[in-house]
Amino acid sequence: METKVETGTDIIVSRDEGVLTIAFNRVAKKNAITVAMYRAMADGLAEAAADPAVRAILLRGDETVFCAGNDLADFMKNPPSGQDAPVFQFLQGIASTRKPVVAAVAGAAIGIGTTMLLHCDLVYAAENARFSLPFAQLGLCPEAASSILLPQLAGYHRAAEKLLLGEAFDASEALDMGLVNRVLPVERLNAFALGQAKKLAALPPSSLRATKSLMKDANREAILARIVEEGVQFSKMLLAPEAREALTAFAEKRRADFSKFD
Repeated sequence: METKVETGTDIIVSRDEGVLTIAFNRVAKKNAITVAMYRAMADGLAEAAADPAVRAILLRGDETVFCAGNDLADFMKNPPSGQDAPVFQFLQGIASTRKPVVAAVAGAAIGIGTTMLLHCDLVYAAENARFSLPFAQLGLCPEAASSILLPQLAGYHRAAEKLLLGEAFDASEALDMGLVNRVLPVERLNAFALGQAKKLAALPPSSLRATKSLMKDANREAILARIVEEGVQFSKMLLAPEAREALTAFAEKRRADFSKFD
C-alpha cells in the first residue's frame, strides 16, 4: 500500500513497494523550484539513503509539466549563500546516492529540470516532453555538473549547442542524444516509470549498489567538485549586470539587450 508524507505543499514524498517517490506538486507555477522545495527534495534523498527499506527513488512531475527550473523571483530573493544551501544539498544528494534513481518527464523540463536528469539512472519521457538549458540566455553558467556530464553523454558539439544557445529540444532528440531511455504516450508515463522503479526495488540491493558504483565511481569526485565549481561561478554571475538584465527582461516580457556588455 502506498503511503504519503507531505514534506511541503509543493513537494510530495511517497512510498510504494520499496520505491520512494519525490513528486513536484506546484503545477500552477509549472513546478518551478523554490528554496523550500530544494530543502524538501534534499530531505527526501537523505531519507531514501538512510532507510534500507527504500530500494529505488523515482522523480516525477505532472503529466503537463515536469519542472520549469528555478523560481526566479524566489531565487533572487534567496540566492544560495554557500554549499550548505538547499539547492547544493539536493545536487550533492542526487549525485551521491548509491540507490538507483528513475525519472518520469512530461511537459517542460527547463534548466535544472533537465540537468538533474543527468544524475538519474533511468529516464523516461512522455511524447509531450520539452527540454531546454537556457543558462547562457539568462547571463548564467551551467549547473549540476552539466558542463561535464552533457558533453560526456552527447558529445562536445551537441552539448555546446544546447548549453550555448539554450534552445528547446523535444523528446525524440533527447532520446537520440541519450538523455532519455524511452519515449512513451503521456498517459502511460508515470505508471511505466513506477513499474521500472519497482523492478529495481525487487532486485538484490547489493548487486544494484555494486553495478551503479562500478559505472559511476571513476567520475564521482570530479562530478562533485564540478558541482561546487559551477555553483561558485553561478552565484557570482547571478548578481552580475548581464543576469540582472536578462532576468529583468524576462519579468518585463521583453527581449534582453546585451549590446552594452563586453
